[in-house]
Amino acid sequence: MSNLIELANISKSFGGNLAVDNVTLELFPGSVHALMGENGAGKSTLMKILAGVHQPDRGGIFKNGRKIAFTTPRDALDFGISTVFQELSLLPNLTIAENMFLGREPVTIFRTVDYAKMHAETRKALDDVGLDLDPRTQVSRLSIAERQFVEIAHGIKADASIFILDEPTAALNAADVEVLNKHIRRLRDAGKAIVYISHRMDEIFTVCDTVTVLKDGRLVGTRPLHEMTPDSLIAMMVGRELADLFPARGARAGRPVLEISHFKIKATSKPFSLTVRSGEVVALAGLEGQGQSKIMRALVGQYQPFSGSVTVNGHALDIPVPANAGIRKLRAMGVGFVPEDRKDEGLFLGLPIHHNIAIGLQATHAGFSYARHYRSEVETAFASMNIKASGPSAAVGSLSGGNQQKVLLARYLAADLTLLLIEEPTRGVDVGAKAEIYKLIRDFATKGGAVLVVSRETLELIGLCDRIYVVHGETLVSEMRADRATEHGILDAALVASRGAAQ
Repeated sequence: MSNLIELANISKSFGGNLAVDNVTLELFPGSVHALMGENGAGKSTLMKILAGVHQPDRGGIFKNGRKIAFTTPRDALDFGISTVFQELSLLPNLTIAENMFLGREPVTIFRTVDYAKMHAETRKALDDVGLDLDPRTQVSRLSIAERQFVEIAHGIKADASIFILDEPTAALNAADVEVLNKHIRRLRDAGKAIVYISHRMDEIFTVCDTVTVLKDGRLVGTRPLHEMTPDSLIAMMVGRELADLFPARGARAGRPVLEISHFKIKATSKPFSLTVRSGEVVALAGLEGQGQSKIMRALVGQYQPFSGSVTVNGHALDIPVPANAGIRKLRAMGVGFVPEDRKDEGLFLGLPIHHNIAIGLQATHAGFSYARHYRSEVETAFASMNIKASGPSAAVGSLSGGNQQKVLLARYLAADLTLLLIEEPTRGVDVGAKAEIYKLIRDFATKGGAVLVVSRETLELIGLCDRIYVVHGETLVSEMRADRATEHGILDAALVASRGAAQ
């Protein structure tokens, strides 16, 4: 079978840093090709070369033996290459339809924008991926998962022969992932080639046929996936087995750090109570959208609960927490909040690493100037986090997703905090960086800190945490020790609660 396209001996450098080094990749029709590797391995750079965002320094792109060049993303799109990058590219101040047709708006006979046609075609594209959204909705009002699915719908709608999906499911729940997988299979069966970049092993083995692994910008190898196992693939990527990802759990818990009592998310919700102690990592688990995020966000003022009491280190936290001062108020009580959306809610992408870390150190002080006496703490945090960058002065926006997540964690780990509230600690992060982040979280707990974490990845919660609370119907329905928990047990607890609520 002849290939659809070949990237031959591609090399690319940025400022003296060799991002891709002599990599060759072939894409065939009717195939889903996984591209794997740690953050910074060169995956996104290689795909941006294929998508016309970057041009290679050496090597080239070939079709039927003929060298072709994409000088712009439009060249690649016209050739038949559709890309959904990990960094969401939707413009938040425009509607879904305006984003879908940006730069190619249909016009009426009067040469005005044909909004009716735009809305109708956008509605069909959204329906095709099972997304019930009004095309006139402004993107800024969408959740992270909804924005990701709009990106995917945009890509699938294109009449392309090659699809590049870079972390397409990072913000999707299990049901949405299966919808996406259905469309990927449909595209594959239609003779398309799909490049699938993901750090979720179950997805790779579910939808992909072939895997190529990159490490430090170089090609490790290409293998049929039926010859691989998750352990052998991880070993190929990072040189260690799956069981080595998670550090040992804490010996025992100490004093209560966070106590939530008689808490009600809504007036109709059942009240619940929970405790997080020093030295332990505690999870909020369950089916998507059952209240985990609302519980977390209520603690920092981003959601207003109906009632309840909260104490942090024995001091009462007034409920509801003010939305405009919640983060600063919690910081003064020794609490750090690590949001899911690190780009829009967590980091200042245009500022250097040292400023992003120092912001957490001076959060309780007035003003917004970089304090010199924080320099040693920042440099210590930078070194201990193993952040891959040219130095603390590098712009955070230039880092890979895993290294950006480390910077966000460093902001709070460098400060004198007793409690961390963490949403999706490893969203869009590779296996190697995950192991490092898990160790950093566990080290924080071992030194006497307390952690409350929310994640869509159940195996992550089982491996990382000490205790797990299962959330369903905006209340707690079960509590279990993580070392005795299973995916089936957590799902069963949620489903039993669901059946009980329906009776």
